[in-house]
Amino acid sequence: MNWHTHEVFNQYPELTDYDLLATDAALGEALQRGGAGWAKEPLGAYARRLGSSETYQLAADANRHTPVLHSFDSRGRRIDRVEFHPSWHRLMEMYRGEGLISLPFADERAGRWTAWAAGFYLHGQIEQGTLCPATMTQACIPLLQKEDGLWQQLADKLLSPAYDERDVPAADKASIWVGMGMTEKQGGSDVRANTTVATPITGGGRGAEYQLRGHKWFFSAPMCDAHLVVARTGEGGPFACFYVPRWRPDGSKNTVNVQRLKDKVGNRSNSSSEVEFQDAWGILMGEEGRGIPTIIEMATYTRLNCVVGSAAILRQATVQAISYARQRSAFGKRLAEQPLMRAVLADLALESEAALALSMRLAAAFEHDDAASRAWSRMMTPAAKFWVCKRGVELTGEAMEVLGGNGYVLDGIAGRLFLESPVNSIWEGSGNVMCLDVLRAFGREPQAAQALLAKLAPIASGEPRLAAALAQVQALLALPPGDLEALGRVLAQQLVLLAQGCLLRQQAPAFVADAFIATRLGEAGSGARVVGAIDTRGLDVDAILQRALPA
Repeated sequence: MNWHTHEVFNQYPELTDYDLLATDAALGEALQRGGAGWAKEPLGAYARRLGSSETYQLAADANRHTPVLHSFDSRGRRIDRVEFHPSWHRLMEMYRGEGLISLPFADERAGRWTAWAAGFYLHGQIEQGTLCPATMTQACIPLLQKEDGLWQQLADKLLSPAYDERDVPAADKASIWVGMGMTEKQGGSDVRANTTVATPITGGGRGAEYQLRGHKWFFSAPMCDAHLVVARTGEGGPFACFYVPRWRPDGSKNTVNVQRLKDKVGNRSNSSSEVEFQDAWGILMGEEGRGIPTIIEMATYTRLNCVVGSAAILRQATVQAISYARQRSAFGKRLAEQPLMRAVLADLALESEAALALSMRLAAAFEHDDAASRAWSRMMTPAAKFWVCKRGVELTGEAMEVLGGNGYVLDGIAGRLFLESPVNSIWEGSGNVMCLDVLRAFGREPQAAQALLAKLAPIASGEPRLAAALAQVQALLALPPGDLEALGRVLAQQLVLLAQGCLLRQQAPAFVADAFIATRLGEAGSGARVVGAIDTRGLDVDAILQRALPA
């Protein structure tokens, strides 16, 4: 007797074993446009390695087998060691081995920031948690370069492509990772509410030794070899930034005591913690009273990474949705042939390419020090972090829905992308904080703001919908500050859509640019809407989907 009760058919796994770069026309074009054609071959090799089913499995394992805190050794000595699954170490080794952490600072070639962004974008499509310590380590480099004593000790270890997972003093390691500690339980994004106090051991001042006492409510990646920490210099004193290593110079463990690991919604492969400083040893970076500006400088870089990371999540969600819809049948046709599903997929593809275009433009701005580049990096980065990261939350949910119940389970990547996406909106400043930062930047540097808009004006010229968006942004900026603050989200949204529309009009095929502008800035794109609520009449949906992922 045949005991089989059913035959499995019309079921398709999520896409793996493909070349992430060769199938992404927009990314290949961005590399050439950004002067990073020299990076295409090594990035192509990395893209093929990342796209393998083996690497997808590493990502799944790293997020399934989450970090475990061991507070004490077998004899009661405090060790605060976080144990990771071997897959985590493999992924960390892969990224570091590509030299991507140091690339923007150790290489003088034109296009280095574009090349870095492409590598970050590729890795972020497969696994995002490993990019948290990578982001912070990269962002600390320009700060530490200003501290002669520390830089001489740490330069080779920060710039090294080697991966050294050992929990030993930094002096004994081939390479190190650096995290950050800002958030305290009573303040959150309001760093000025912090209460952690640093007391000089001898003398005080830049480069001097201090003892830190207090706590951090979110201490990112506690197994990093050091952290940059914001603390007050004395009770109620000014803020300063401190380099706090995991091990003291005498080889003893520093008294940064991990209270517990955070049980997060996503970002499961990475460890985030609560810590207490019990007279922890640290070195003052910069000047007293400049702690918040110092750490904000670091945040400028980490916010860029949030934008690129969310663009990566959007890309992977889009790829998985298109691939699945091309194979799965329902109601007599492939999903990708159904008119309403085609609208959803086209909308995902347009959003993904727009996020990539903006990410790459921002990365390129970090390579230059002219007024226009500074305006892009200072003003557009927080706006982009606000918008792109929030779009990631919505669109990963939509992509998961394309896969239906198969997307809602954690056996595949779709559910993990959905759970991962909110972290980039929250970390390094939530949505409202980003919008307020945009307003502050425009208020402090009105001439730079106008110069930025002046750069967009010629591109918008001749396209009524872009011109109208530009006029709306200018009208918002003319409002009194008290009125404008409540409209901060409106301004940030409109600024990003204007920038994305202009960039796509400049760089993308007309069928992409015209579709984006029509669906985001045209009459049908105005107001609140859900993904796929677009008019596809007149849009070349086949071309849009083929560009997003060749059939």
